[in-house]
Amino acid sequence: MKRFIFMLLGALTALTARASHVGDSAWVKVHYYKEEQQIRMRDGVRLFTAIYIPKDSSERHPVLMTRTPYSAGPYGPEELTPALWNTYLKRYAEEGYIIVVQDVRGRWMSEGQFKDIRPFNPAKQGTATDEASDTYDTIDWLLANVPGNNGKVGVLGISYPGFYTTMAALSGHPALKAVSPQAPVTDWFHGDDFHHNGAFFLMDCFSFYTKGFGYPHPAPVSVAPVQALKLPCADNYNTFLKIGTIRNFTRLTGDSLAFWKELIAHPQYDDWWKERDPRNYVAQIKPAVLVVGGLFDAEDCYGAWNLYKAIEQQNPATHFNKLVMGPWYHGQWASTDGTHLGNVQFGSNTATWYQEHIELPFFNYYLKGKGDLKELAEASIFFSGENQWRRFDRWPPLAEEKEIFFQGNGSLSWKKGNTGFSEYVSDPAHPVPYTQEVHYIRTRDYMTDDQRFASRRTDVLTFETDTLTEDLTIAGPVTADLRVSITGSDADFVVKVIDVFPDDFRYPNTPPLNKTRDAGGPYPLGGYQMLVRGDIFRGRFRRSFEKPAPFTPGKVEQVKFQLPDVAHTFQKGHRLMIQVQSSWFPLADRNPQQFINIYEATEKDFVKETIRIYHDEAHPSRIILPVLK
Repeated sequence: MKRFIFMLLGALTALTARASHVGDSAWVKVHYYKEEQQIRMRDGVRLFTAIYIPKDSSERHPVLMTRTPYSAGPYGPEELTPALWNTYLKRYAEEGYIIVVQDVRGRWMSEGQFKDIRPFNPAKQGTATDEASDTYDTIDWLLANVPGNNGKVGVLGISYPGFYTTMAALSGHPALKAVSPQAPVTDWFHGDDFHHNGAFFLMDCFSFYTKGFGYPHPAPVSVAPVQALKLPCADNYNTFLKIGTIRNFTRLTGDSLAFWKELIAHPQYDDWWKERDPRNYVAQIKPAVLVVGGLFDAEDCYGAWNLYKAIEQQNPATHFNKLVMGPWYHGQWASTDGTHLGNVQFGSNTATWYQEHIELPFFNYYLKGKGDLKELAEASIFFSGENQWRRFDRWPPLAEEKEIFFQGNGSLSWKKGNTGFSEYVSDPAHPVPYTQEVHYIRTRDYMTDDQRFASRRTDVLTFETDTLTEDLTIAGPVTADLRVSITGSDADFVVKVIDVFPDDFRYPNTPPLNKTRDAGGPYPLGGYQMLVRGDIFRGRFRRSFEKPAPFTPGKVEQVKFQLPDVAHTFQKGHRLMIQVQSSWFPLADRNPQQFINIYEATEKDFVKETIRIYHDEAHPSRIILPVLK
């Protein structure tokens, strides 16, 4: 009878296991339990850490950790994170990983003082700390106190947690075997989040800090601070234009947002910025690295490309450092849908393909000794336009640098132009919008938006090729090399690389256009001007980011800068277009077009100016394209 009861209980357990699966909360509750710990760092500060531990004791389990300023919640030992069953993190649960999420120092339930992009301290001793030492101390505690671990640790994170992942890689802990910085915050002056080539990305920075993130809390908290600035209307273009100068935005931040004040106190690239760039410290990284990012990431596209390059340049060729760039918005590779962005389709679910074929095998190999990575290339890059993954043994790949020149008739040619200049009037009171739509917050779709609205403005110059008779594939950074003159003493230059679709274009299996008088229907893709890459450069930094210099009115000068890497095929029948303009609002702040401290400028300092882009034999403006054969 007793044997029968045991058999019955066993059958019921098996039925229960079959009834629940890794895709629901019931499975997680059957197979995992949660611990919450305040882990003490070397200086005595305790960091809140949520630990999800497999109940299975038949094998030892690796640790996969994320350190975050965005909350390790839900809080409470019985509260499980839904990420374990409704995101691809469930695949790690199915593999039996110990999942760890930690609030970084000074955030949420952790003690201590939070500092934005806390600099790495390579000379720290004794009880001195940084984010690398906090990672080291956490790993030490986990290996000594979490039952059933196999002594191997991996760290991954997206965006700000990507920065903490880079810091983890610098910790030097021998048990840390693999890290994956994904869209990692890397350089907030040259290209990530808050500045691009010295131009202040006002909308993202102001919104990020005033909607709650930037306000300090005096003690550990499990509920988000309620303090947040409410903007007056739902049209961000008009709202930011009405607020006006950076001085006015600073006044709105009050006394609480310390990092905002630090940021505007450093308008050029000085030591304060340099010590916050982790690329300065990535030599001799020990763990295997998988850098991941999105071609169309509006926040940290720069960081992904350039962190990979820095690690590659500063470490031995034998060090495992791989790059993956897909056709994604910020974090889209961790979603369930990687088929499209905005109006542009990618032909397959690129996100789930990446999860199953790249990320999970990477951690399984280094943390579990499972499988191999023979199919993982040095650089796995998705090429938009052709909608194909390509594999490279280096990035950027060997490509022919081809110059394409602006022409006086608005065309582009592989030969130098021979006529004077094109000009426009840049008016800070009427800046060029970054998108044609009306929005409350910055969209992620703008990275592939239709640029026809900009082509119709008189303060945007447009140059385009004839219809292409063969595919044109570019792979790597694009260089804008402009010859300009201005009537003021400063200006911004926005350069956009655009794919112009054929007039009769539409994706397969999509409905026909609405040709009635009624609004609605699918977006008209015939003649679509897809933004492939765009960036802004603050002209005062044309000679040096450390020592800005004014323009001499009327003098022809060179403005040369690199746009973040591109991986795109302009297909036969399409056209290549370049647009040039001097504002991109409210994405970037307005330049008063005078050589003054922009963060201290008043309304009366903002002036119109005439900008000329030259395209004659003596002053040929050009775009340098890395053409892949």
